[in-house]
Amino acid sequence: MSLKEQIQQRRPFASPEEEAYLNLQRTANLLFQAGAGVIKAAAPGRRGLTPSQYNVMRILRGASPEALTCGEISERLVTPGPDVTRLLDRLEERGWAERDRDVGDRRVVRSRITAAGLELLASLDEPVQSWLSESLGHLSREEQKSLIRLLERAREGVENLKV
Repeated sequence: MSLKEQIQQRRPFASPEEEAYLNLQRTANLLFQAGAGVIKAAAPGRRGLTPSQYNVMRILRGASPEALTCGEISERLVTPGPDVTRLLDRLEERGWAERDRDVGDRRVVRSRITAAGLELLASLDEPVQSWLSESLGHLSREEQKSLIRLLERAREGVENLKV
């Protein structure tokens, strides 16, 4: 179904750019909501795990065994949030991440994923991958590669703006 039909818009879009942007927003929102549901369902005994926390944990796992500063984590976030420190506070409270002061510069705090965090992510890997396959697997590999290239090109346009 077209976006125009889904949102019951009677008038034409103002431009192809507007239609593309709104399609991207609608799709991203649907994927985000469904992904949040998958994370919540796959970790029922671990209430409160949000997509943002999941994202930070994946970043920490990817960097492991190295520890990262808040700034380094922030640079890698898929959907940047305003307060990485609070995300890390929650992860640390649950035992999924830990923080230490940098040996060379005591002002710098570095975070790493814990064994419990690695275990949690391992338990989420299969359900998340399954959901991704169900959500985007109907696209051929060539369509997926094309979509990736188009999204990368769209980001280039935004990153080159002088706003």
